[in-house]
Amino acid sequence: MPGSEVRVLVYQAAHDEEQLEAVRAAYHLVSKRLAGVAGMLGNELLRSPADPTALVVVSRWRDLDAFLRWEQGDGHRNDTAPLRPYRDTRHPVPFGIYEVEAAY
Repeated sequence: MPGSEVRVLVYQAAHDEEQLEAVRAAYHLVSKRLAGVAGMLGNELLRSPADPTALVVVSRWRDLDAFLRWEQGDGHRNDTAPLRPYRDTRHPVPFGIYEVEAAY
């Protein structure tokens, strides 16, 4: 579906309370850095009740082009660096990109 909204999931992990607090702090810092990025509609930090060490940052984008422009831009790596040490290495790929196929 061309031009549909996109969700980007970046898998994070926190293996103890200290890491969990560090992930939360990094998430808030990154979110402040990304406020106002063209095409970004918002983001959330989610934690699994089944596995409390598993977290995911879900960002919402206007469309795939908006996300790719930001991802390929100069600030992408620097803006998201605070979260990088907490990537969940249990996943073979640390992120997923999904286009919205249907929504209510």
